[in-house]
Amino acid sequence: MASSLTSAKTPWIVLGPDDAQPYVDTLNANDKEDVVNLVPNKHSLRWITENAPLFDCPSTRLEEVYYFRWWTYRKHIKQTPGGRVLTEFITPVSHAGHHNTIACAFGHHVAEGRWLWDQALLDDYALMWFRSGPGGGPAEHFHKFSSWAAAALYDRYRVNGNEAFLIDLLEDLVADYRTWEAERRLPSGLFYQFDVRDGMEESISGDRHAKNIRPTINCYMAANARAIASIAALAGRAELAEEFSSKVEALTDLIVESLWHADAEFFKARLETGGLSDAREAIGFIPWTFGVAGPEHAAAWRQIKDPNGFWAPCGLTTAERRHPEFRSHGVGTCEWDGAVWPFATSQTLVGLANLLRGPEQSVVTRDDYFEQLVRYATSHQQDGKTYIGEYCDETTGAWLITGPKAQRSRFYNHSTFCDLVIGGLVGLVPRSDNTIEVSPLLPSGVWEWFCLDGVPYHGHSITVIWDKSGERYGRRAGLTVWCDGEQLANRKELGRLTCEIPANDQAHLTE
Repeated sequence: MASSLTSAKTPWIVLGPDDAQPYVDTLNANDKEDVVNLVPNKHSLRWITENAPLFDCPSTRLEEVYYFRWWTYRKHIKQTPGGRVLTEFITPVSHAGHHNTIACAFGHHVAEGRWLWDQALLDDYALMWFRSGPGGGPAEHFHKFSSWAAAALYDRYRVNGNEAFLIDLLEDLVADYRTWEAERRLPSGLFYQFDVRDGMEESISGDRHAKNIRPTINCYMAANARAIASIAALAGRAELAEEFSSKVEALTDLIVESLWHADAEFFKARLETGGLSDAREAIGFIPWTFGVAGPEHAAAWRQIKDPNGFWAPCGLTTAERRHPEFRSHGVGTCEWDGAVWPFATSQTLVGLANLLRGPEQSVVTRDDYFEQLVRYATSHQQDGKTYIGEYCDETTGAWLITGPKAQRSRFYNHSTFCDLVIGGLVGLVPRSDNTIEVSPLLPSGVWEWFCLDGVPYHGHSITVIWDKSGERYGRRAGLTVWCDGEQLANRKELGRLTCEIPANDQAHLTE
């Protein structure tokens, strides 16, 4: 088990292993551990405290699920002859590639794992997908599913600051993009995909054979092109950067022109037969997740507050509840026609965070983000124990894969949660420059304190403390950002706070 801590000095200034241990002890005690990969349960506390930021807040449920998700992420780390990889299912499945790997959730794996101290894990994992195949090219299963790989890896760079790894991978990313263009781009310039190859089979708008123009793959490709343009600029490849910037602009215009339904105020799939789907689906929020939607489209988000739309007692549905085909396609098998999928919830909450930090709008607020994050955390349970599966009933919260097949669904590594806490709720916003930006999505007046301690960021250890009175942690009252144990910035109330990473490790407090 690799540790990325380079000295005996811990990265925390407030919290410590004792804050995580009660949760980990309970998880270990409740687990039969019939599948053991690289890091067994007996080393899980050590792995979490050596690698993951520690978190403290008034909600025991949010804390519990936060540590549970790191505990489950660790279960999916496998050692292979070529390095470490991450699995999606805890047991082997027939549609996986080498080492039981599946490309579908690669972007989620990277988004979650970018907050770990041990980044060599994701280096190994990315190189497996891009260079372990025939002739040193991509793994054969890489294009079995749509992917936002380039975008995810660039967003990881915004956390770890390792531009050398990205530049080394640039030609692989360009080749991958051109392969997608050859395989899935239509004469119109838009991309098609089968819902099963989006990892979203049995949807209302699609099927396993229809070449529909879906918001998913098109927004992924726009984001991938944007990432490649940025990486090319880092590498001094101006011509390549310009080429891919042009792709972003053209594809963004096409998505808005072709997939925005003005009357429904929503992004929809365009069917192979020509018209737009008559269903609003959660994939219509993806344009915000990947920077495609504009302020003029914000009305779409009314649907997450509408019980006839996507709001449900146990989470955000994957299709609008008013649709006559809601929950009609493949109940208990694989249904994206309305049931709650953590995969989609993760994407939607990232899109909501982007909207809330963008131009002013009056459709949704931080209260909506907090409500859905809490509801998402609450869904992590089964039979009185903390649990994550494939998808659940929107009304009862019951996980819908049952019987022998449920054995593969335990600890399902197909979504994010910790990333939504770190980058969303606490609000450490990844950036490629030397600025630390904290913009919490916690609504004012809900909590009087929280602490996220020991976050690896641009080669430093960042701590974010919100302590309204200063009594909880015995530090400065208000919202404070610390870097390598030194205070950098403070404000009295929750809100956006920025400061520069100090040169030569000299930190100075700013108001």
